[in-house]
Amino acid sequence: MTRILVVDDEPQLLRALRINLSARRYEVAVAADGGAALQKAADWHPDLVVLDLGLPDMDGVEVIHGLRGWTSVPIVVLSGRAGSDDKVEALDAGADDYVTKPFAIDELLARIRAVSRRTGQQGEEPARVRIGSHVVDLASKTVSGGVRLTPTEWHLLEVLVRNPGKLVGQRALLAEVWGEVYVKETNYLRQYMAQLRRKLEPDPARPVHLITEPGMGYRFVPGNDAIT
Repeated sequence: MTRILVVDDEPQLLRALRINLSARRYEVAVAADGGAALQKAADWHPDLVVLDLGLPDMDGVEVIHGLRGWTSVPIVVLSGRAGSDDKVEALDAGADDYVTKPFAIDELLARIRAVSRRTGQQGEEPARVRIGSHVVDLASKTVSGGVRLTPTEWHLLEVLVRNPGKLVGQRALLAEVWGEVYVKETNYLRQYMAQLRRKLEPDPARPVHLITEPGMGYRFVPGNDAIT
């Protein structure tokens, strides 16, 4: 049974999430502040953390940093902060996904399932993936159909493909591909993602694999016919 630690200072929300998650056969523990969350995580070792950012004793981003100091447990932020700066800060601190309040319980459950699947697949990096009608071979750096990618396009694509289904923050992508001094140059990402879609997506205007998460970052969504 998957263990989920829910961290929020709203008692009604904690109760609702405990009921909904328990009904779906998750084992649930709750914490109402950051200190209790860090202590519970250390004692209980959850498989996933659902974390609010507006906690009474410390900011949720501090909790993320505290967890990331010793564990890679997946963290799904659940917060009323809808600004892109808040989302980017949480993702860069180490959160795996971000859901904005008010939220639909079905969406949160879907995000939890997706993060849990990715965690179960860690260490199994794909050698080849299919994007539309093209097969991308990461080892040999080739794309079927004679498609040619520039070194920068390859680097950007590799970061996304090696994190299948995971939201990769804008700042993290910019730092990885271009360097720390370029973390505010989001126009670079728009330009290169547009180029990758033109080369790889069946319909670049309606991408199904290289997805933009507005204000947050980008996500590679594998097809059902993904290969390894």
